[in-house]
Amino acid sequence: MTDSARSGSVPGLPPTPPPLPPQTGPQPVPANADEALEIGRQHFPEVGSPGGPSGLFVHEFDIGYLIHASRPPAEDPTALPAEPGGSNVVIAKGNGEVSFLPNFPPESAVELYHRLRSR
Repeated sequence: MTDSARSGSVPGLPPTPPPLPPQTGPQPVPANADEALEIGRQHFPEVGSPGGPSGLFVHEFDIGYLIHASRPPAEDPTALPAEPGGSNVVIAKGNGEVSFLPNFPPESAVELYHRLRSR
């Protein structure tokens, strides 16, 4: 399926993430970073797909796992990104809750997650 064929996709914006799978029971709680990555893969386009990430990475922290994507290098590093934006996914260690954060560097995203959780 092309990005333009997905509903809600807008030319010039990042590809629309795949739809969330229906919840038929409690969310899985990851026991380690590998399990968190498998849960996180559901929220990103397939690695290597057109417009998709070149890789997915896990940043483990005290109360969760931050899943973030890398993108292939731009042909012209001085040009503005063709598809700015994106998001990081956090999977809580305690209950498996999935949260979405702006595409900040891992340390900044974790700091924001802590601030949002303490509200």
